[in-house]
Amino acid sequence: MVEYYGKNDFSGILALVGTDLKGEREDYMSLKVAVMGYGTIGSGVVEILEQNREVIAHRVGQELEVKSVLDLRDFEGDPIQKKIVKDYKQIAEDDEIDIVVETMGGVEPAYTFVKAMLLAGKSVTTSNKALVADKGAELIAIAREQNVNFLFEASVGGGIPIIRPLQSCLTGDVIEEIIGIVNGTTNYMLSKMSFWGKEFDEVLKEAQEKGYAEKDPTADIEGYDACRKIAILTSLVAGQQVDYEDIPTEGISKITASDFKYAKKIGREVKLLATSRRVGDTYVCRVAPYLIPASNPLYHVNDVFNAIFVKGNMLGDSMFYGSGAGKLPTASAVVGDIVEMAKNLKNNLYLEWNPEKLELADAEKVQARYFGRTRATDEQIEKAFGVVDYIDVGIDGEVGFTTSLMPEGELAKRADALRTKGELSVIRML
Repeated sequence: MVEYYGKNDFSGILALVGTDLKGEREDYMSLKVAVMGYGTIGSGVVEILEQNREVIAHRVGQELEVKSVLDLRDFEGDPIQKKIVKDYKQIAEDDEIDIVVETMGGVEPAYTFVKAMLLAGKSVTTSNKALVADKGAELIAIAREQNVNFLFEASVGGGIPIIRPLQSCLTGDVIEEIIGIVNGTTNYMLSKMSFWGKEFDEVLKEAQEKGYAEKDPTADIEGYDACRKIAILTSLVAGQQVDYEDIPTEGISKITASDFKYAKKIGREVKLLATSRRVGDTYVCRVAPYLIPASNPLYHVNDVFNAIFVKGNMLGDSMFYGSGAGKLPTASAVVGDIVEMAKNLKNNLYLEWNPEKLELADAEKVQARYFGRTRATDEQIEKAFGVVDYIDVGIDGEVGFTTSLMPEGELAKRADALRTKGELSVIRML
């Protein structure tokens, strides 16, 4: 067995092979990595691997070298250009490459490319939550058959370590609840609306100008991104496939500056939450805006930061907090997977995520309190909702109120009855 002592100390290897590799020593020792997609995250991965080359080498036991980068574009003037390849098969067929990073996004062609890499005996890490939510169980099974790894820490929470803790530190617990702020774009927007009293359209434009929101922000603002992430986490803790299409999902596009006036009056904040709670042998999930109290640690999570609250039946409460988006935070999580896979070449790290679909509990039966605001009369409100607590923030002709506990399904019926009397906005309360 040869021990790695430092970047330039290859004497043990040289003694064993009986040759002097001189200038080619580093290439001989390095573990080859390929990156598919040289966008924001992919370029961040390359940057970290280069900038932290020595410390990563010490932790892995050998250097990591990016050999190929798959991208249809050219990058003239960038040193990466000499490593650009246009066909994913060049990577799949390259026996020197052991680890592949996928940062292209979307289900296709990422699925086709990743599957080919796994079948070729290469470990893969991805930041692609759409791919993991849709094809995670299948790709994990292929990796197990090939005795390689498919890891995806960066697919949930950006740079926050959450998947690995769930799969290692908390494997002795039954996870009873997960509640997370898992989308940096919407959290940034809601924070700006709260701090400055701005309306939705204004903060969306600002988020796009700063690069926090895409030109088409639908996946973020309508909650689809958060939905896929809570589906991934629930699939992992349940050990079965949770289809994100089965999760009731609402975004923040109907939230207004007025909602924050009422929230502040009762000591709460508006946050887009992804929730998963254990109910018997299954889970009930939802993504929606919630009014959360100051006593809840998620109340204080602002700007582009994310936080994920986890409750285990033995551990109790814990929370994971940090940068949920951005080039280097997300790339850092990807590199963490690379290091883990480099330490476990040809050694599959078991992940329990079976393709059998988990039937989620009926979200309509979940009981909660609700906040509403309307221009209906007190009499009409009480006829629809019974006893309520009123909130006055001085908006002419409008009244706010909070309800008693009731099932989600009952809320819909009562809200429909009141909507016949005028507009009604409803937000759940945590």
